[in-house]
This record gives sequence, C-alpha cells and structure tokens, in this order.
Amino acid sequence: MNRREFSQVLAIAGAANLFPRTALSSANPEEMYKLPNFGNARLLHMTDSHAQLLPVYFREPSVNIGINQENGKPPHIVGENFLDYFNMSAGSLQAHAYTSLNFTEYAHKYGKVGGYAYLSTLVKQLRQSYGGDSRSLLLDGGDTWQGSATAYWTRGKDMVEASNLLGVDVMTGHFEFTYHDHEVLENIAEFNGEFLAHNVKVSEDALFDGSPAYDEDTGNAFKPYSIKEMGKHRVAIIGQAFPYTPIANPSRFIPDWTFGIQAQELQELIDEIRGSEQPDAVILLSHNGMDVDLKLAATVTGLDVILGGHTHDGVPKPIHVNNASGKTLVTNAGSNGKYLAVLDLELGNGHVKDYRYTLLPVFSNFITPDPEMESFINDVRAPYQSILTEKLAVSEDLLYRRGNFNGTFDQVICDALRKINGADISLSPGFRWGTTVLPGQDITMEHVMDQTSITYPETYTREMTGEQIKAILEDVSDNIFNLDPFYRQGGDMVRVGGMDYTIDPMGQFGQRISEMTLDNGTKIEARKTYKVAGWATVNSQATGDPIWDVVAEYLRDKKQFSIEKMNLPKLLNMAGNKGIIN
Repeated sequence: MNRREFSQVLAIAGAANLFPRTALSSANPEEMYKLPNFGNARLLHMTDSHAQLLPVYFREPSVNIGINQENGKPPHIVGENFLDYFNMSAGSLQAHAYTSLNFTEYAHKYGKVGGYAYLSTLVKQLRQSYGGDSRSLLLDGGDTWQGSATAYWTRGKDMVEASNLLGVDVMTGHFEFTYHDHEVLENIAEFNGEFLAHNVKVSEDALFDGSPAYDEDTGNAFKPYSIKEMGKHRVAIIGQAFPYTPIANPSRFIPDWTFGIQAQELQELIDEIRGSEQPDAVILLSHNGMDVDLKLAATVTGLDVILGGHTHDGVPKPIHVNNASGKTLVTNAGSNGKYLAVLDLELGNGHVKDYRYTLLPVFSNFITPDPEMESFINDVRAPYQSILTEKLAVSEDLLYRRGNFNGTFDQVICDALRKINGADISLSPGFRWGTTVLPGQDITMEHVMDQTSITYPETYTREMTGEQIKAILEDVSDNIFNLDPFYRQGGDMVRVGGMDYTIDPMGQFGQRISEMTLDNGTKIEARKTYKVAGWATVNSQATGDPIWDVVAEYLRDKKQFSIEKMNLPKLLNMAGNKGIIN
C-alpha cells in the first residue's frame, strides 16, 4: 500500500467517524504521528521490544482468555470483540494493529511494524514538538535486552547502546535478569538512563558476604524510584521489575537477588514519596503483567498511573481502577516495538488534573528512519549477516507464536524437538515473544533466533510418566488461570507436540487437564513412561544442543514447509468467551 492509498483509507475512516480520539484519525499519513500537545508533561512509554532492532511482522493473539469477571474486558478480548469494545472498523489500520483478523492480507497491505530507527524518529518528533527533553520522558518497561540473535551474542549490549541512542530516561526489567548478575550490572553501568526496581532486594546472606547493593541499609539491589523535574513540576517514577523472575527464569544466574510483587512495601514507598518529595504525580513503571497491575491498582493507593508491560497486551485506552483513595490509570503498551504510548498530563500542585493517552502503532512504511540509529543497527548486525540471512525453508503457513495455546511457530519448535530427538511428546515454554513469518516468506535463521534466543537454550530428552506430564500441564495452567492475579506469572500455556488434551480454564487446581492422548489417538496413561523432548530448563541446565540448532536442522530437511497437525487443546466451559476467535 502506498502513501496515497493509505491517505484514502484514513480519509474514509475519518469521514465515517470510525476512529476514537487518536492520531490515526488524521487523513494524511505524514500527519498521523503529529499529536496535538496537551498539558504540561509528556511521558512516552514503550515495553517488551525483545531486542527487535528492525521492523517486523507481529500477529496479535486470537486466544486471550479472561475468566469470570475478566471475560469481555481488556486485555482479554480479541478479534471482532476487540473492535466492538474500542469502536474500531474492520479492515482499518487500527484493526490490523490491534487484532489478528485477516492478518496476512493486511500485513501485505500495511507493512511491518516497529524498528528502532523508526521509533527514534517518532520519539524525537514527539519530544521536540512538546518543548524538548525538559518536559518529556521516555520510559522503557523492560524485556529489552533479550529476544534476538544479536542481543544474545552481545549479551544485551547492542540493546543498551540502542536505548542510549533512543534516549531512554528510565527502565525496569525482566529478561534483563536472564544474563548473569555481573553482566546485568555491567549493562546498567553502560546505560545512560536510570534502571529502577524497588522490588529487587539483595538477600541478607549475600549482603553479609559483600554482594553489591544500591542501598545496604534497605537491601535494595537497585534504585527504587527517581524524581524527575518536568518544567515547573515534579514527577516520581517507581520501578517494578517482574516479580516472579527467579521462578519463571533460572535463579542460578542471579542467586543473590530476591523478587516479589511486594504490595505492602510499594504502599509504604508511595506514602514516603508523597510525604517527603511532594511530587505532582506518582507513576509506576511496571513489568508485572496487566492482570497483576489491575489488582495492584485496586490494592495500593497514591499511584496516578501504572505504565505496564510483560503480557504484551496492546490496549488503546487506559483502564480506570478504583481504590480506597481515588483512581489509578492502568495501561499496557504491547511488544516488539510495535507501539509507542504517549501520555500527556496536566499537572497541578500535588495532583494530576487531566490527561490524554494515545497508543500509537509504529508502522515503518509511514515513518522516515533516523539515520544515526539506522547506521548503528547496520553496524551492529554486520558481523552476523551471513548467519542471520541463511534461508532454511519456505513457509506455506503463517507462522506466529502469540496466544494462550500453541501458535504455529510453537508447533514448528515442538515438531522439530520430536523429530530430531526421536521423542513421543515435546514440550516448549509458553513464551509470548517471537516475530511472525508470512506465507511464502523464507524462514531464515534470524526468524528461528527470534523465537528461541534465550540464555538457557539447551534441549533435553528424558523419560516421563503420564502422571508427570499431566502435573506439568496442571501447574502451568494454574499460572495462567488462577482466580487470583497475584499468582499468575503472565506467560501462556506450555506448548505441546505429539499429544492432545482437554482443558477447563474454569476448573480447580489439579482438575483442569483431562483426556490426554497421543497424536494417533492412544490414551496417555498415568503410569506409563513416554519419551519427552523439551528445552529451556529453569531449575538446572540441560545438556542437549541449543534449540535453534535443532529447529534449523529440522527446517533445512523440509525446504518447502507446512505444518501437518496443530496440537491445540479442546476447551471446556468457554462458550461465549470474548477472548477467543472461533
């Protein structure tokens, strides 16, 4: 789609009043990112870029189940239900940005999203038009140093430098902590902004042994908050790192640090900041996941806004959450550099008087790349080009990951594990990061690395009983569908290959999974042993080949690739759930 055609699409949509108040209502693509200024402080927020320096395709989920009162509310709405909720028109640029509807067709029409050179242009424009850096901040919610081959090979340093060029003022973290602790500290030292995390502490034993801490008296491993002068006003930014890092990821990399939601400690910190610093706004830069943030906003008081990440939810309007002393706005700004959130605040003396919020999809077709960032990206990728561009196979299918259950690229990984390792069943983590490949595209080594680049990529093959396999599925399903959001870790269901099962998201713990069968229909028996292949072990390091080598070997043998069978579960008690496209 060229710029003239794009202008006509937006003009028709604008005339029909299909767009809510957002920059996308502009009829001119050159004007669509020129937001009107409002208030006296501008916060730009991005999160979960997963080290994607270049523009990518990224498909939103077709399954994002909300249970009980969550059904039909953001972020647990998809497809046409999403369009209805947010008053968007099918086939529009917005519909493509926020849903998976007719993804391949509209991906060809509207192009790729994200890319740091395009983000850089947009960030500079939005800051300069608002009066420069003195009245604006760029906040990064984390999961920035992980998710690509170059980030893995440079141990996150390429993303630290990219963040510096982008002008990130403050960040917090999650997958940042999947590097070794000394690497985390080295990268933070090279970061020009501030790394904040009030909920990461150094253990008492480690403090006694001399482990470094931001504050030895409080045990804070990192600076907990920062006060930023924005014109005549003061804004407090508190960092909230992913609370379940040592459970969801290897604790062996960061043995001296403890994590947690720490709602009571957060409340005490907010009260202290309000009392001693007298800010005009208090912002939580969070990597909790949106469900956790919604509960946290109802639990603590004194927060004006939670700028959230982790669950990759692109939610175009903030959710107003009532608590004991007022309301807190809760947002989530998607992933992969696909969105840039703009929060304009009208600050008064000690409070927020009003706001405007826009979540901008970053379409690279309609933004001129920043030359300095583009040059940096080319330089950092140059040593690895021959590896990244290796063509492994041509895909006949749309390959994606995002969703509560197996995505098509997850199925590729699971099938590769079974084939190469001669296993009956394969298991793959329910990661939410990973880019999308369109039908007819070459699957390159870079695409495989986009799906698998973690610091614990080793594969395994071991014997498991049917009872053990069921226990794994039950445990992970409780992480997703527990009634209490504070017990959710924000990932998706473990992906499976070679087997099918039935799941009841509304069930009790230990009773959600049933009817497990092999691909040939044979029932999986509790006491029978099966050969299971997998990767990304958390508690101990496996000894097999890195997962990207396994998947690459599998694809090289295929050349022209299509998926033979999707191992999607049968769902119970989900009729009418608005988080499912049937």
